[in-house]
Amino acid sequence: MIIGGQRRKWEYGWIVLCFSLLRCFDEISAQIRYSIPEERKEGYIVGNLAKDLGLDVGTLVDRRFRIVSGSKDTLFQVNQDSGVLYVRKKIDREEICDGNMACIINLKIAVEDPLEIHYVGVEITDINDNSPIFPEKEKRLEIAENRLIGARFQLQAARDPDIGIHSVRLYKISQNEHFELQVRERGEEKIPYLVLQKYLDRERSGEHGLILTAIDGGTPPKSAILNVSIIVLDINDNPPVFSQDTYSVTLPENIKPGALISKVSSTDIDEGPNGDIAYSFGSAVNAKIRDIFSLDSTSGEIRLKGLLDFEDTDVYKLDIQATDKGQPPLNAESGLIVKILDVNDNAPEIEITSLSNMISEDSHPGTVISLISATDKDSGENGKIICRLNDNTPFELKPSVQDNMYSLVTKSHLDRERVSQFDITITASDRGEPSLSTFKTLSVQVSDVNDNRPEFLINPLDLYIFENNSPGASIVFVSASDKDLNENAAISYHIVREEGTQNSMTSFLNINPETGVIYALKSFDFERIKTFQFQALATDSGTPPLSSNVTVNVYILDQNDNFPVILHPLSANGSAEGVEEIPRNVNAGHLVTKVRAYDADIGYNGWLLFSMQEVSDHTLFGLDRYTGQIRTLRSFTETDEAQHKLVILVKDNGNISLSATATVIIKVVEPKEAFAASDIKSTVKEEEENNVTFYLIITLGSVSVLFVISIIVLIVMQCSKSTDYSSKYLQDTNYDGTLCHSIQYRSGDKRYMLVGPRMSIGTTIVPGSNGNTLVVSDHRKRTSGESTLKPKAPSSDWRYSASLRAGMQSSVHMEESSVMQGAQGVLVQNWPTVSSAAENEGGEVSPPVGAGVDSNSWHFRYGPGGPAPQHLKPGEIPPEAFIIPGSPAIISIRQGQDSDDRKDEAKKKKKKKKEKKDKREKGKDDDE
Repeated sequence: MIIGGQRRKWEYGWIVLCFSLLRCFDEISAQIRYSIPEERKEGYIVGNLAKDLGLDVGTLVDRRFRIVSGSKDTLFQVNQDSGVLYVRKKIDREEICDGNMACIINLKIAVEDPLEIHYVGVEITDINDNSPIFPEKEKRLEIAENRLIGARFQLQAARDPDIGIHSVRLYKISQNEHFELQVRERGEEKIPYLVLQKYLDRERSGEHGLILTAIDGGTPPKSAILNVSIIVLDINDNPPVFSQDTYSVTLPENIKPGALISKVSSTDIDEGPNGDIAYSFGSAVNAKIRDIFSLDSTSGEIRLKGLLDFEDTDVYKLDIQATDKGQPPLNAESGLIVKILDVNDNAPEIEITSLSNMISEDSHPGTVISLISATDKDSGENGKIICRLNDNTPFELKPSVQDNMYSLVTKSHLDRERVSQFDITITASDRGEPSLSTFKTLSVQVSDVNDNRPEFLINPLDLYIFENNSPGASIVFVSASDKDLNENAAISYHIVREEGTQNSMTSFLNINPETGVIYALKSFDFERIKTFQFQALATDSGTPPLSSNVTVNVYILDQNDNFPVILHPLSANGSAEGVEEIPRNVNAGHLVTKVRAYDADIGYNGWLLFSMQEVSDHTLFGLDRYTGQIRTLRSFTETDEAQHKLVILVKDNGNISLSATATVIIKVVEPKEAFAASDIKSTVKEEEENNVTFYLIITLGSVSVLFVISIIVLIVMQCSKSTDYSSKYLQDTNYDGTLCHSIQYRSGDKRYMLVGPRMSIGTTIVPGSNGNTLVVSDHRKRTSGESTLKPKAPSSDWRYSASLRAGMQSSVHMEESSVMQGAQGVLVQNWPTVSSAAENEGGEVSPPVGAGVDSNSWHFRYGPGGPAPQHLKPGEIPPEAFIIPGSPAIISIRQGQDSDDRKDEAKKKKKKKKEKKDKREKGKDDDE
């Protein structure tokens, strides 16, 4: 039941819907049409729709009266209050209906309650609001000048958006003599054409301008114009034309290739390829001319390609052709005449015929080296030649009988060592204007002859070498140079060996003849020889050979190779042992004895120091480390032993110290025994004083004679001395680049010379160095043929003071110059030393205070120059007399008598001199 009722409701609703739709379709079947012209302003009333549709104006708002659709619905609008249809915005028919004859806008109007749809059509009618328009403002036509009469050329038609009578109705063309206008219709469109009425000539007028006017049928009519440009295309109907029939130019023959000599020009009134002209030589121009001249095919420039020579050709004729590039090409011909002027363009030519490019340096002036000839292709003054050589050469040109022929000869002597090669520049110049010159160089080598002796760089040569050198080792090498070449400069070395004592050492020397290295075949001993001299000879291999020599001064430097020798105490069997007896009642400071020793070395190596190596009582005896004196430190007591043994160590100050020992046995005796021993010593001393007095008289006489002779010699030397003195200060270059200083002065009858090299701290003396050796050069003119100055040995004029006689029991070792050397080879102090002397004696020189401190390395040398002092070898007895400058005393030292004989002799005289014993003992104490 329920399902059946619902079905009936659906059927009833469907019937009502269909009925409503049928009614609506019936109502919208009616349509209203309006017609308005275009270009109406906004608000323009098209018509009253409410009235025309029969609608109540009062219900339009409620029924929502409106335009619901339409192709141009935005152009119109309805007023719901009045029901009027009006223009909403300005309407352009050509914009809405372009090209359509009828322009209708359909609108759909809707009202509701009940819903009604009404169709309204609005027709837009055309007005003449548009002018005709050409697609382009300017039309360009290209027409060949050879087109035939009657040819037609279509132009673009004008377009007018308006229709009907307002469209394009007429075309007009401006007045001209070559074209007329034709119009053809294509449907409703009219097409204009230009028709050629007269031949065109581009050479007269290459372009024509026409104006095409399009006019519509409106009232008033509107029009449009089109500018028509007609370009007349050229054809090759005109040949080129030269500016001159014949061209002429004059050139000097020395013009350089590439120069512009002329330019031809032609014109062609055609254009494009028809007016493009190419230049070329005519077919009659031969290949030789084409190699000399070049023609630019585009510009017509004629340039010099090769060289011109007036002597070969003085005139050139060239045919030139101009051809355009049209089809077919047209051409024209012209000519160029080139005249050549003669100039001085040929430089002289030099030919050298060399006899030899090598000439000996001993050639005589006038020696012919080569033959010179000069030629010039020019004639007249331009062909005359003048030849000359460069300056500052020992050569000259001698002209021959034939013109422009010369001989090259020497004009002075040659020296290969100064100039070994000459580059002779020969200049040949002609007399043209301007003059031309040619240069040619001839190289001449100067051959060598043996005209130079070998030369030594240093002559004389001073060599310093330490003693005890290795036999067979090289000690020095000499080197000489020779300015000559090849075998003339090949040098061999030899040692000059001559008989005589001066050159006796050459037998122990050998030299390498090729290198000049000198070898010592023996070991040198400073204590035997200190200096010697020899000569080395350098000889070249020339013919004849030339030679020169060099003097080598060899100075032997001392080394510490000698042990100290004990002179006192010395026993009968030669051992260093002695017995001394002293009274028990002596006071502190009593001189017990003195240990005397000497060292054959010099300097530090010979400076002796004394020390106690073994002593029985350190509080009883003391030893002076410099003098070797043994003294009591205190008085003896009853508890002291009667005999004491002292072992004295004597050592030198060499880098490797050498030493010797002496044993002294000291016996303490009662005063009576001591007096007996003192008498014996006094007797011996008295005899020695007598002998000394005798020798002193002889010495004083000799010294007086020598003094007078010395004064005479000095006066003669001062009178003959040259005025060209060098500095009194002696200078010697050390290896550190400084100079040593020397100062000479006198004080009373003594003369001192202080020599001090400025040696840097840390400097050591090595073989070959002269760091601590003074070499005095003789700056006076030598009258003899001596080539070198032999070194002078230090003087041996040493004297001891009188107070030294009592203490001199054995030899005294005197040093010419002792050198104290500090740590690491630094020179600290130099002073003269006497290794042994009696107490408080004037001849003794002890090491100064601060011996270990640098004292500017002064050397002290006493006395005038003379032969070197004799140095004692180990075990030798010093000479009897020692001379000290400033003292007239001569000390006689006798070592030949036996000590036992002296004691016997003293006992015989003991009784005679007993009364003098006390005075002598007192005098001895005063001396101490």
